[in-house]
Amino acid sequence: MGGLSLPHLLLAAVVILILFGGKGKISELMADVAKGIKSFKKGLSDDDSAPKPADPAAPAKTIDHQTPAPIDAARDPNKIG
Repeated sequence: MGGLSLPHLLLAAVVILILFGGKGKISELMADVAKGIKSFKKGLSDDDSAPKPADPAAPAKTIDHQTPAPIDAARDPNKIG
């Protein structure tokens, strides 16, 4: 018990080859991560079109409410009958 068998060694070898084999796959992966982070930061900084919050010292705007004119029941187009 506790020893490394052939399947364990083969699995470790495959993992090592995937991570370190070829043309620096880890460096390519890290470069892609860095590009993603840079584009994310650029996207956040380019968000200047968002509306800015209102000035709290400015007076509040009011909206005038107008009541609708009464509807004549004889001329109501929505009336059935």
